[in-house]
Amino acid sequence: MAKEGERIVDVALELADAARWNAVRLHRVAERLKVPLVRIHDHYPDLDAVGEAWLARADRAMLTAGARASLARMPAAERLQGCIMAWFEALDGRRNVLGDILAYRLAPPHPHLQAALVVATSRRVQWLREAARLDARGRRKSLEEAGLTALFVAATLVWLRDATADGRRTRDWLARRLTRADALMARLYPPRQTSK
Repeated sequence: MAKEGERIVDVALELADAARWNAVRLHRVAERLKVPLVRIHDHYPDLDAVGEAWLARADRAMLTAGARASLARMPAAERLQGCIMAWFEALDGRRNVLGDILAYRLAPPHPHLQAALVVATSRRVQWLREAARLDARGRRKSLEEAGLTALFVAATLVWLRDATADGRRTRDWLARRLTRADALMARLYPPRQTSK
């Protein structure tokens, strides 16, 4: 059953590649898979859920990147960059699809989708913090969450327009922003001096 759910996502993406995401119809996905439409409904209540399942693949790529021992030994800014870039790389080749999904969800007649997007982004940032092994608590955690949310949203906009090989423009943009964020956090929360 899980494989069928993944295949539904794959076919929806293939149809989006041929046209645009907003042209994808679930009855066409069912026709392509040669299954009744109710089988699509068994997996996903609507096309937005299919899109979210695709983004969940990127979430898993981000978490997998964070679990790499080599990434775990890096400074926090590099861990964050590695995890965020893994998320983008999982979606690579389909910038237009992500752009279409975001444009549809942000359209004025869809406040329910806008609310869902805010929740999904918040959840995604929480998993990003976990993948990058950020352990702050209290006010520092709240500041990190707000900053990472703004950074993630801005990085997504940069990535959507990045035509460079291997996402070099996005990678460089992220490195600069994370260096600045590191410096700011060091000023706001200087390391405690240990007494000798």
